[in-house]
Amino acid sequence: MSHVSITTDAATDIVAHARELIESLMLRPWGQVSPSVYETGRVVALAPWLTGHRERLDYLTGTQRPDGSWGAPDGYGLVPTLSAVEAILTALAREDPGTDHERLTQAAERGLRLLAAWLGSGRIELPDMPAIEHIVPSLVALINRHLQDLPNHAPLPLPEGMSYDGLDRVISRIGSGGAIPEKLLHALEIAGDKAGGAPAVQPASIGTVGASPAATAAWLAGRDPDGPARDHLEAVVRRHGGPVPVGLPITVFERGWVLSWLVRAGVPVEVPPEMVADLRTAIGPGGTPAGPGLPADADTTSVALYSLALLGAPHEPDSLWGFRSGSHFSTWLGEQGTSVSVNAHVLDAFGEYVRRTPDAAPRYAQAISEVAAWVRERQEPDGSWKDRWHASPYYATVTCALALGSFGGAASVEPVGAAVEWVLGSQRPDGSWGRWEGTAEETAYALQVLLLTGDWMDPRRLRAAAAGERFLLRSAGKEHPPLWHDKDLYVPHAVTRGAVIAAAHLARRARERTRPPS
Repeated sequence: MSHVSITTDAATDIVAHARELIESLMLRPWGQVSPSVYETGRVVALAPWLTGHRERLDYLTGTQRPDGSWGAPDGYGLVPTLSAVEAILTALAREDPGTDHERLTQAAERGLRLLAAWLGSGRIELPDMPAIEHIVPSLVALINRHLQDLPNHAPLPLPEGMSYDGLDRVISRIGSGGAIPEKLLHALEIAGDKAGGAPAVQPASIGTVGASPAATAAWLAGRDPDGPARDHLEAVVRRHGGPVPVGLPITVFERGWVLSWLVRAGVPVEVPPEMVADLRTAIGPGGTPAGPGLPADADTTSVALYSLALLGAPHEPDSLWGFRSGSHFSTWLGEQGTSVSVNAHVLDAFGEYVRRTPDAAPRYAQAISEVAAWVRERQEPDGSWKDRWHASPYYATVTCALALGSFGGAASVEPVGAAVEWVLGSQRPDGSWGRWEGTAEETAYALQVLLLTGDWMDPRRLRAAAAGERFLLRSAGKEHPPLWHDKDLYVPHAVTRGAVIAAAHLARRARERTRPPS
C-alpha cells in the first residue's frame, strides 16, 4: 500500500485525503499493516494447511536481498533472515507440494551463508525489539536441527551475550500449564511444540492469540485447525494474498495515532462520533491495549487519551497511574527497558487533560514536571532522541520535542531548540530526512518539529520546510519502508499516512502565512 499522494492543490486536497483516511479507519477496523517476513516465515513453518501457503513461500523468496538477507540494516535483518531461512528449510524437509525446490534451496543456501558470517563474527549488534532475547535462540535452535541433516554446514552460534536459558524457562512455564504473562502471548510461537493447545492460553473473542498470526498458528499446531482461531487466520491471510503482518488487530493504536497527528496539526477533519465513543469505551481502569489479544499499555492509552482531549472529549487519565515507575512510566508492567516516546505521550495525555480541565492541575502537576525532566535527561548530545519502538530517531524526536514544547515548561525551551537544530542540520540535499535514506514518513516528523515548536517563522525553518514539502510531492505514491518496532519492522500504513497529511498541511499553511501580499 502506497502512502497518500499529496499534490500542489490547495487545502481541499489535504482535507479530502484526511477524510478518506478517517473513513478507512472505520471500513478496516482491524488496521492497515504491512506484511512481515518474520511472521510470514513462522506461519509457513507452522501452518502449511492455511490458505495461501505457496504465496507465502513466493513472498519469502521474492523479498530476499542479493546478499542473502531479509530486512533492514544495522542488525534488524537477523530476526527476519532467521525466520525466512528456517521456514524454507522446513518446507523443503516436508517436501511441500507445488513448490519450486531449486529456488527454495538456493534461497536457503544464500541465507545460511550470510547467517554463518553474521553469527560467526561475534560482532552483530541487535536492536531492542520485543522478545528478541527469546526469538533469536528459538530460531537458531530450529535451524541447527535442520543442519544436522545438511552436509557442509556447521551449527550456528548464538549472538554474543545470548543464551538458551531464558527461552528454556519460558517453554517450561508454558508446558507446565502455568499462567503466562499477557505480553508473552504475542510471541507464543517461541515455545515450539509446547505452544500447541497450551492450556493457559485462550484466544480472544475474535479468534486471535496475542494479536499475532504466528502465535495463533503456534497455538493451533497439533490441534484440529477449525474454529474461531482458524477463521481469524483465514481472514488475515486474505488481506495480503498470503503473507501476514506482525500484529493485527491494532484498532486503538491506529485510531489514536492517526487522530493525534491530524488534529494536533490543525487538519480540519470530522471524526465520526462512534469512533470517539469507541476510544472512550476502550479505556478501562487499567488502560487500553493496541488491539484485541494484547495487554494494556501506557503508550496506546496515552495517545488515545490525548486524542480524546484534542477532540474536545477529555477523559480522566488516571488509568495511567498503574504504569508509573518512579519518575517515569513503563510501557507495561514489568517492562525491561524504557521508552522516551511512551513518556512523551504520557506527558501529552496529562498536559492536554489539564489544559482542558484546569481544576485537575494539582493531581497531575508533579507527574508532568517529573516526566518532562525524565525525557529531557535522555536527549542525545546532538539534540535528538532515540527510542525502542521505532528505528528512526526522527520519530522519537518529534514525540519528545512536541510534548516538551507544549507541556515541558521553561526548562524545555533549550532542549526543544536543540532538537530543531538537529533537524535543520540533518536535512539531506534532496530536502528529505531519514536514518538510512530519505523517506516521506521521517520527513513528515522533521517538518512537524520545525513547524509545531517555538518560532516556526524562523527563515531557516521555513526554507527547510519548503524543501521538505517539495520532497513529499516528489515521493507521492512510493512505499513507506518498515521502521516501526515489533518482532519485525513493519509499517502501520494509516498512521504513516496521517503523519504525512499532517506535515503537508503544516507546510502549506506556513507557506501561505508567510507569502508576501500581492
